[in-house]
Amino acid sequence: MIDFAETNPSQRRAEATAAPQEFDHPAERPMRRFVLANRAWLGTLAVFVVMMAIFVAANPRVFSSWGLYASVLTTLPVALFLTVPLVYIVTAAEIDLSFPATMGFAAWVFALVVQAGYDPFLAIVAGVVTGMALGLLVGALVVYGNLSSLVATLGMNFMLRGLILMITQSKSIALVALGQTWAYKIFSSQAFGVPVQILWALAFVWVCALLYNRHRFGVQIHVVGDNPDSANEMGVDVNRVRVQAFVFMGFGAALAGIFSTMINFTWWPTSGDGYLLPVLASVFVGGTPTWGGIGTVVGGAIGALIVSFIQTGVVGAGLSGFYVQFFNGLIIILALLGHRWNQIRYR
Repeated sequence: MIDFAETNPSQRRAEATAAPQEFDHPAERPMRRFVLANRAWLGTLAVFVVMMAIFVAANPRVFSSWGLYASVLTTLPVALFLTVPLVYIVTAAEIDLSFPATMGFAAWVFALVVQAGYDPFLAIVAGVVTGMALGLLVGALVVYGNLSSLVATLGMNFMLRGLILMITQSKSIALVALGQTWAYKIFSSQAFGVPVQILWALAFVWVCALLYNRHRFGVQIHVVGDNPDSANEMGVDVNRVRVQAFVFMGFGAALAGIFSTMINFTWWPTSGDGYLLPVLASVFVGGTPTWGGIGTVVGGAIGALIVSFIQTGVVGAGLSGFYVQFFNGLIIILALLGHRWNQIRYR
C-alpha cells in the first residue's frame, strides 16, 4: 500500500508549482467570437428566416416557385443602393430625407442623355456625377449652413421634386431602345434566370461593408457619429467626413435611379418617391440605431430584403393587400425590440 503522507517533498513542490492547464474562455472560441461581433445583423437574419418560414408554411406552392424570388431580386437592388449609404449617414449621427428626389433627379439626367442619343455608359457617368453633386450640395447645406439634417434634407427633397415636376410638366421619358444596348445587357439583363442587377448590388454591399468596417473612412464615420469632439481632437476633419457621407448617399441614390430606369425602360417624374419609408425602415430593422457611432451594413442589406419580401409574402400567403401595412409595422416593431435587447450587449 502506498503511503501518501510519505510522498517525496520535492515532488510535491514540483507538482504545486507546475503551470496550470490552459483554459479556453468561451468568448475566445471562434464561433462565439463571430456571433458576439456580428450579433446585430445575425439578429436581423433570424427575423428574416422566421418570416420566410411563416410565409412558406402559409402557401408552400407559391413559395416554391422561382418566379416569386426572381421578381423580388429584380427590384431589390434599388433598395440596396439606397439603404447601404444611409447606414453611413445614420452612423455619422445624421439623417438624409432628400435621397428620393436625388434618385429621381439623377435618373432624369441619365434618361435625358440616353434620349439625346448618347452612349448609355456616358449617361451613367452623367447620372452618377449629378447624384454626387446633389449630395455635396445637401451636405454643404447641412454641415456648413449649420442646419438640422432632418429639416434641411426634407426641404431639399420637396424642392428638388418640385423642380423636376415644373420642368418636365410631370411627363415621363420612355427609353424603349435601351434594352438593345450593351449597358443594359451588362447591368440589367438576366443570366441563367437570375437578374444581373442583384449581382451588382451584392458586390456594392460587399465593398461598402469592407469600407465601413476596415477602411479609414469607415472608422472616421464611426468616430464622428460617436463623439465629434473627440474625433476633432484626434485630427479628424469632422465637417469633411460628414459632407463625404452625404456625397456617398448621393452616389448610391444615383445608382438606384439608373438601375430603376433600366429595369422599367421608363423614367417617371415621381421616381424614388415610394422608397423613403421602406429604406428608413430597412436601416433601423437592420440593426443600425438612431444615436450614431455604430451600425451594420450587412444588417441594413438584410433589412432591405425583409422589407422587400413583406408585400410579396403577404399577398403570396393568400392575404389581402390591406394586411401589408400591418405586417410592415409588426416586423419593424419586433425587429427593433430584438435589437434593443441586443444593443445592451454589443454597444
